[in-house]
Amino acid sequence: MNSPHLLKIERELRALSLEELEWLLELMTRQVQEKKQISDQLTDVKYMNKQLAAMASDLDIQTEIASINNEFVVTEMDGLQKGLKKW
Repeated sequence: MNSPHLLKIERELRALSLEELEWLLELMTRQVQEKKQISDQLTDVKYMNKQLAAMASDLDIQTEIASINNEFVVTEMDGLQKGLKKW
């Protein structure tokens, strides 16, 4: 990674004091850690989305969801009817 931009930064780093370099190093370390956390979170989201997609296409899970929905259909309708009467 010897881009002109990085070479310029390297030259400018030589002019910094030890304290300034330590401060900059701490700042860079924090920023790298934050970016890694964000990357890990995005990876987790992608993984979770793949898992959810796999579950959505699983016939056993679809059957179970349909069964659960059938059990609660009366309850859902009761709540809906009461809500409509209030309006």
